Amino acid sequence: MDTGGRLIAGSHNRNEFVLINADEIGRIKSVEELSGQICQICGDEIEITVDREPFVACNECAFPVCRTCYEYERSEGTQACPHCRTRYKRIKGSPRVEGDEEEDDIDDLEHEFDYGNVESFGGQPMAASVLSALVNNRSGSHTNTYGVTSGSEMDTSPLDPEIPLLTYGEEDAEISSDQHALIVQPFMGGGNRIHLMPFPDPSVSLPPRPMIPKKDIAVYGYGSVAWKERMEEWKKKQNDRLPVVRHQGENDGGDYPDVPDLPKMDEGRQPLSRKLPIASSKINPYRLIIILRLVILGLFFHYRLLHPVHDAYALWLTSVICEIWFAVSWILDQFPKWYPIERETYLDRLSLRYEKEGKSSELASIDIFVSTVDPLKEPPLITANTVLSILAVDYPVDKVACYVSDDGAAMLTFEALSETSQFARNWVPFCKKFNIEPRAPEWYFSQKIDYLKNKVHPAFVRERRAMKREYEEFKVRINGLVAMAQKVPEEGWTMQDGTPWPGNNVRDHPGMIQVFLGQNGALDNEGNELPRLVYVSREKRPGFDHHKKAGAMNALVRVSAILSNAPYLLNVDCDHYINNSKALREAMCFMMDPASGKHVCYVQFPQRFDGIDRHDRYSNRNVVFFDINMKGLDGLQGPIYVGTGCVFRRQALYGYDAPKKKKPPSRTCNCWPKWCCFCCGSRKNRKGKSTEKTTKRKSRDSLKQIHALENIEKGLETINSDEPCILPQEKLEKKFGQSPLFLASTLLENGGILHDTNSLLKEAIHVISCGYEDKTEWGKEVGWIYGSVTEDILTGFKMHCHGWRSVYCIPKRPAFKGSAPINLSDRLHQVLRWALGSVEIFLSRHCPIWYGYGGGLKWLERFSYINSVVYPWTSIPLIAYCTLPAVCLLTGKFIIPEISNYASIIFMALFISIAATGILEMQWGGVGIDDWWRNEQFWVIGGVSSHLFALFQGLLKVFAGVNTNFTVTSKGGDDGEFSELYLFKWTSLLIPPTTLLIINIVGVVVGISDAINNGYDSWGPLFGKLFFALWVIVHLYPFLKGLLGKQDRLPTIILVWSILLASILTLLWVRINPFVSRDGPVLEVCGLDCD
Repeated sequence: MDTGGRLIAGSHNRNEFVLINADEIGRIKSVEELSGQICQICGDEIEITVDREPFVACNECAFPVCRTCYEYERSEGTQACPHCRTRYKRIKGSPRVEGDEEEDDIDDLEHEFDYGNVESFGGQPMAASVLSALVNNRSGSHTNTYGVTSGSEMDTSPLDPEIPLLTYGEEDAEISSDQHALIVQPFMGGGNRIHLMPFPDPSVSLPPRPMIPKKDIAVYGYGSVAWKERMEEWKKKQNDRLPVVRHQGENDGGDYPDVPDLPKMDEGRQPLSRKLPIASSKINPYRLIIILRLVILGLFFHYRLLHPVHDAYALWLTSVICEIWFAVSWILDQFPKWYPIERETYLDRLSLRYEKEGKSSELASIDIFVSTVDPLKEPPLITANTVLSILAVDYPVDKVACYVSDDGAAMLTFEALSETSQFARNWVPFCKKFNIEPRAPEWYFSQKIDYLKNKVHPAFVRERRAMKREYEEFKVRINGLVAMAQKVPEEGWTMQDGTPWPGNNVRDHPGMIQVFLGQNGALDNEGNELPRLVYVSREKRPGFDHHKKAGAMNALVRVSAILSNAPYLLNVDCDHYINNSKALREAMCFMMDPASGKHVCYVQFPQRFDGIDRHDRYSNRNVVFFDINMKGLDGLQGPIYVGTGCVFRRQALYGYDAPKKKKPPSRTCNCWPKWCCFCCGSRKNRKGKSTEKTTKRKSRDSLKQIHALENIEKGLETINSDEPCILPQEKLEKKFGQSPLFLASTLLENGGILHDTNSLLKEAIHVISCGYEDKTEWGKEVGWIYGSVTEDILTGFKMHCHGWRSVYCIPKRPAFKGSAPINLSDRLHQVLRWALGSVEIFLSRHCPIWYGYGGGLKWLERFSYINSVVYPWTSIPLIAYCTLPAVCLLTGKFIIPEISNYASIIFMALFISIAATGILEMQWGGVGIDDWWRNEQFWVIGGVSSHLFALFQGLLKVFAGVNTNFTVTSKGGDDGEFSELYLFKWTSLLIPPTTLLIINIVGVVVGISDAINNGYDSWGPLFGKLFFALWVIVHLYPFLKGLLGKQDRLPTIILVWSILLASILTLLWVRINPFVSRDGPVLEVCGLDCD
């Protein structure tokens, strides 16, 4: 893929494909341009090798040097590349020099036979013929009977080194039975052709062909009896040692043999993570309290239903209905927390297993998605810091690709990303050289810590000061772009070469792709390669439903599959930077675990936030959810997806089912105990069958190397049928769309690119076109699911229904950090959006109450999803319940009759069980009492405001098709560290909780006044009503504090509306008071003798 540093724009539907020329001086050059045909030292022409490629002296930077200068530099010079200062390695045909003995010798194995190139197999031989048929069916190329392209098409694809070869009539012992082999013969005339040989007869052994004919086989015993005996003895030792590997603290006294290499070998083969159950001293009392609370609830409702209040029947009935709803909500929220667990990862084992010394890293590739829309609401400087933290992550650079989705097609975002790519050339090597944390410069330089602590490098102070100056200059450039973007020219924006910006019309523009980093030749200031950075803006046209963020994420899934096709994806919001540079490795400890990784669809990290005041007035941190609820779900089927900070398995996003787990073999028939006489014959038969199977398995293992091609036979039989690939391809096109390259990429479970040609650019533009998803399953069964503004819950729910499980990872250092809305209005508006999405899911076919039965979703996991879509409906009983105290105080009635001793015990036990449950949750969850109490308060505040509005808005949207938006406009603010905390923004969401506050305060005043007037006897019944009203006021106290603000002033409009509503409700109650007799007041004879 060579874009020459230019922006790619186009529309598949309009058959447009444009390469927009950028500034020739500043544009990124490709390796083909850099290598050229002229030596940069002597000016001579660079020779062409036997492979018809220019001679490349340095594999790191491809700096153009001819062979003569290369050999002179090695023998007489510094032996290093003059461009990147990397030591030259010996190339075949060049003489040895001093120092080459330290390097591995240059083998000629790749030239021993003229294999040709088969990179189109993508590293997965089983799907090779299918993939080639899919791609070539579109391009019109000819295929043979096996579906493999013949002729010159195969000449440009290098042989995949992962395909095992049969050379001695048997494979190497390290090749597993699920791999497949190709028999390759030398060809006449140096032609490059690949032929799949017919399947060999097992009874006929292949003639041996040595790799090195001059070398005596007896030298190393390969294929000899002694070699086989040594291999069998070695295997037996490994099998004997592996089962006794244990974690620390789990040793039962067994000692390992004294073998020097054993500890390192066993450490690399141990699990990459493990579960840490909550201590029984914490979890068992917690479960006991839950059961006791259920019993107490039963007794409570038994008393409430059998003791109605006849003189206030309406109040009593309303309170009972609300309490029943609260009890059901508590059950849905409580029982998914029955099996909480924690997890521990082993990053050192991950490195031992997949990063072996002297070999290239075998860690899986990861595509990282960053989504943004409006740069004026989401500052480009924040997005730039997120991108910089991604580019500097502690992960192999060739395994990381960052895709930035600009759904607003803003030239400001494009230019800011261009500046970011330039600054990254200095920032990334600085981060990796001194191993700093975090690697987002804005937050790194704003840390109030001693940056000299544990930094002994003498150049650190000097380079840190220089880097801070460069970052300040970078901020000035970004802020200058923001200031310039405030005034848009009438004719729209224009690029440097005079080309109009394709995204001038936000609602009607072509798709755009720009590769800023990652091309060959794009290096940092120290000559090291940088991760790939790609700008993507999908096509938008009038009349199409683009599905907001979910549609943008699906476009990134497709374009990344064409350009890099990593098997794992990470999505973060533009304001969530990577706070822990090893976060990707933490996720890979679960995804790449050989034992359980194949069943994990995503790894979710908790959300942590910066810039929140110490008291966290509006529960922005949401600690109770992330540290208690999510740990409970992790013990079931896994946490729900929360929209950011999540690493996905690409195959799970494609809608595939999870691999089925093998059931352990039963001892007898499943109906009777082992001692049952009726099963004796069955056990004997089963034992005979198992012995026969064991014998067959041993025989098959002994011949597995000869029959290495047997697993591909079924695939070839399918392709050799009358209609090869037509039916499977039609199904794939209906599911994934009409792109042949994308269809082929979906078959590669371990990722990888099929072709590396300029056709990738056209396919990338094709898959982000606005009509690509028409008549496909995108948004229905594939990718991010449409139908709700909270696409995250729906997407995770669908994956769990397919049988996948998710994992919750909490590193010691938070993996990601973001910014949260800390003022009251913005916080309520955020909660409104989440609640609206839950209402949309509740009213859709994907509601977990009735969807997904018969799949892989566990019952307690379903309870959690039901709770996540039902909670907005709690707003109705919550508002009614918060109104009852004021009504009781104003009327003198109460929802409970005269309390007996039995009722007092039940009520006290209920309150104690509620408090005990919260205390034990805080204990095993590690949550402070302040965070727990703030969460309880905001549950009431959000319930009586945002949840109520979301409920009505969702009903109007689903049943009437009316979209209602609650806009938030700024009214004023103050300067200071937390000035935004005191910033007031008017929104209609503030009216219901303010009204509840006023009527309860008025009720308290009226109740106390009445008690004072009526004497001592009226204080007893008043205490219950006062406690009820004060419960509401205390829960709404943060809301009241937010209304008053820093200057203790209440906005006039809030005061007017609330007093008006409270007055209307009070007058209405006086007019229709149901507790006053219709015949007038009841008059009784006064007991005093006035005469």
